This record gives sequence, structure tokens and C-alpha cells, in this order.
Amino acid sequence: MNLRDLRYLLAVAEHEHFGRAAEACGISQPTLSVQLRKLEESLGVTLFERSSKAVAPTAACALLIDHVRSAMTEVDAILAVARSLQDPLAGPFRLGIIPTLAPYLLPLIFAPLREALPTLELEPWEDQTAVLLKRLRAHELDAALLATNVDGPDLASQPLFAEPFFAALPPEHPLATRSVVAEADLAPDILVLADGHCLRDQALEACGRSGALGSTLRVASLSTLLNMVAAGYGTTLVPGLAAGAAQDAGILLRPLMRRAARTVRLAWRVSFPRRAALDAVGEVIAGRLRGFAEGAASGTI
Repeated sequence: MNLRDLRYLLAVAEHEHFGRAAEACGISQPTLSVQLRKLEESLGVTLFERSSKAVAPTAACALLIDHVRSAMTEVDAILAVARSLQDPLAGPFRLGIIPTLAPYLLPLIFAPLREALPTLELEPWEDQTAVLLKRLRAHELDAALLATNVDGPDLASQPLFAEPFFAALPPEHPLATRSVVAEADLAPDILVLADGHCLRDQALEACGRSGALGSTLRVASLSTLLNMVAAGYGTTLVPGLAAGAAQDAGILLRPLMRRAARTVRLAWRVSFPRRAALDAVGEVIAGRLRGFAEGAASGTI
């Protein structure tokens, strides 16, 4: 018994005619008849009553036919999955993304990715950089959008776009009267995210700070940090993609004197076989965010 003979069985059961079934299967009628005889011998039962004018399923065939259909449905599903795997631009694509980027970038890229790559199924996973790298190395992610370089010979990355930082100020802050703010002037009362967020280290480095801060504030999300700035609790640096959310919270944004920025990169395992998918996803994202690269160079939103 083989899969081909089971397909012949289904064809005869559907058409109840050897000639039409053979035509549907693309073989000769004698070949179909011989193969069905072999199948009956293999199973030890008669599947069809044959006459000169018609073919009718037997009771044994009626009991077996649903199982045959189920088996062939599973076989077709296996073949469909295998075909999709042959196309690197089809099927699931598990993309990690850091929390200070995900809420602002994902709404911008979902529609362009669907339009450009309709058979690719994007599955985003939001987490901190260390967790994303761990999941990437464990083959639980296909790629990750990060704002830091990756280390180790097992990983590779490519830059997609530069995201400028802006000084985020309460409306009544003394620096609000300036058109451009020096990063060092933010240092005395700068607020940053909790440990583990790459934006924390980037903000401190840009402002010339290192080590522990005097503030006991421990904030896990950028939205909470922005609300604290809006309430007059301090200042911070905000990435360009989050500028709209900052302004909606009543925060004043100013360009930075040294035009600090971070580079958003797409990272992956060097052994990942679907390089075409990586290139296509990266190209769509870079194209959609090209304006922010220009903003990093000009110091404007």
C-alpha cells in the first residue's frame, strides 16, 4: 500500500467510474485497475463492485474511505508545509524587538511588511536585549531588532536606521528656553530606565554620566518615564520614534548639541537558513524609517 494507490482509491470512489477516475489521475484505465487490484490484495478486502457499466463502493470501502481521506489530508498538509519551507519568504518569522522600540516601530512597519511580503507571518516578541539574544541563540527567535551591537561569532547584524535622541523637558524647565540643549546640561536631573534596558546606558553615556544615579526611581517602561518627566520630576533623552508620544504627554523636545543617536540593527544567527527573509524584512524596515536617518543627521524630528 502506498500513497499513490490511496489517491487512486479516492478518485474511483468519487467518480464511480474507472475511465473518469483514470483521467483525473492522469494515468491509463488499465493501470488504475491493476493498482486497485493490488491495493485490495494488500488490504485483504474488496473495495469496489465492478460491472460493465458502473463501479460501486463496497461496505468495506465505505468503512475505510473516511480514514483514507483523513490520511491524504494530513499528507497534503505535510507537502504544503514543505513547499512553504522551500520559500524563505513564506511562513512564520519570529522577530524580537526591544521595549523602547516596539510600541513605536511596530505600528509603522506592519502594513508595509504585509504589503511587500504577503506570505510572511510576522510574530513579534518584545523583551530586553539580553533576553532576546538568549532566545535568538536558543532558536526561539529568527531575528531581533536591537539598538546595540552583537557579540560572538554565532551572531551577525546589519544597521537599518539611525534614531536620533532628543532632550525631553518639563514645560517649566530652565532648559526649555533653549533651541538646542547640550547633553551634559541634562545630567544633573536626568531620569533613566531601570537596569537591563540599553536605552539607560545610552542615555547616561550621551550625558557623560556613569555609575549609579542618586535618584531611587526605578522605571521599567519608557511611557512611565515620559509621564514622570511631564510631571516635572526630571529630564531624559527620548528616542526619535517616541517623540510623538512624548509631545502628547505635554513634554517639550529639543535637539541635542552633539546630536546623539542610536543605531537600530537587525540581528540573527549566522546559521539561520532563510537569509532572503532577513534581507527582505530589513529592506522594508530600513525603507520605511529612512526619514529618521535624515533626522539623525539634521537634528530635527
